[in-house]
Amino acid sequence: MKIVRFTTPGLQFPDGFHFRLGVLDGERVIDLTTKDPDNFGSIAGLLRLDESARVIAETAQNAPQLPLRQVQLEAPMDVQEVWAAGVTYLRSRETRMEAAAQTSGAAAVYDRVYNAPRPELFLKATAERCVGPEQHVRLRADSEWTVPEPELALVVNPALEIVGVTIGNDMSSRDIEGENPLYVPHARLYRGGCALGPCILLTDAVSNPKTLEIEMRLHRGDVLMFQGKASVAEMKRGFEELIDYLFRENDFASGVFLLTGTGVIPPDDISLQPGDVIEIEISPIGLLRNIVE
Repeated sequence: MKIVRFTTPGLQFPDGFHFRLGVLDGERVIDLTTKDPDNFGSIAGLLRLDESARVIAETAQNAPQLPLRQVQLEAPMDVQEVWAAGVTYLRSRETRMEAAAQTSGAAAVYDRVYNAPRPELFLKATAERCVGPEQHVRLRADSEWTVPEPELALVVNPALEIVGVTIGNDMSSRDIEGENPLYVPHARLYRGGCALGPCILLTDAVSNPKTLEIEMRLHRGDVLMFQGKASVAEMKRGFEELIDYLFRENDFASGVFLLTGTGVIPPDDISLQPGDVIEIEISPIGLLRNIVE
């Protein structure tokens, strides 16, 4: 079951909810907010539910429906933070070591992180810094080398349970990050530097998320600049391990999104430019498409 957060340009509802939750069913959206605004007025409300899949299925019965063409899909989050795990794939370790070696010489840091018991975890985005499908991701004005990083994102409720998964784009200014590992917040956490969507696929629809494959395509005009693919099974760390460390001395009363790292990284001669189109696809979640500005 796919949960979307959406708006309805040109349509108004008496309940006053501008952002709404629904079930994506082919070319229609089943409006859960109209049927039950108490539980489905926000993603935070959804993540506080017990047996969310059952409640959603019951609420969707006889709920209003809208054609997909009449809605605008938004990032499937509202007040949650987005955190990220770094160097969880061998490819990521190698790439960050190479970038650091070219600038700061701190390549050994990433080798130690890859092999250490404690994972690298950092705050990636807040809700106002995150964009949804078909929206614009941004380049930092003080960076000359920015790439997208396609990742599987875990949707975790306050009880440390994985409720669902979605697609994330962890935009990275590699020149800033490579200059000094302490510059990771500047390289990663900025307005328009993260995209999520197009939906939350509930975990009951995924027998084993480790079997999923992530594919990314970069387009510049009519040219396919890059295409790459990786399997989530290539991750060195387990989901439960990452969640355990994330919640140590931290509480997430409204839930949290956790990007799990990337195994798909463009070659060093590719840096995003305004107008480029980024497509990240994970079947059966869907396609996250963003335009660079």
